[in-house]
Amino acid sequence: MKKLFFHSKSSPATTGIALLILRVFFGLGMVVWHGWGKLINFSSEMESFYNLFGIGSVASLTGAVFAEVVCAALVSIGLFTRAALIPLIFTMAIAAFVVKAGAPFADRELALLFLGAYVALFLTGPGKFSIDHKL
Repeated sequence: MKKLFFHSKSSPATTGIALLILRVFFGLGMVVWHGWGKLINFSSEMESFYNLFGIGSVASLTGAVFAEVVCAALVSIGLFTRAALIPLIFTMAIAAFVVKAGAPFADRELALLFLGAYVALFLTGPGKFSIDHKL
């Protein structure tokens, strides 16, 4: 019990498993709960999507779909992980601090949770159980 709860050093295997769980849950979660809906309803979302920095709602939506589908899928499998995390970090930061800037915390909470997980993965790397590790 003491080793389980009070031992601060973890093994490389458990760290790799923890990073795998983090990647899969936050990667696939983004694809399934956010990106896929935007991709499937792309034409109907174009009109109302946030116009980021005046580049147009279509370009903003395209960038969000790329991050939330393609990049999130790459994170899930651990391929080009750090590069794929950059658009995801950017997208979640924009969602939390620009799009929902004046909204209550509860409305920004999910974007902030994804942002925190993506920053943590960027700092740690994909872990032992990833395609990046095999390459």
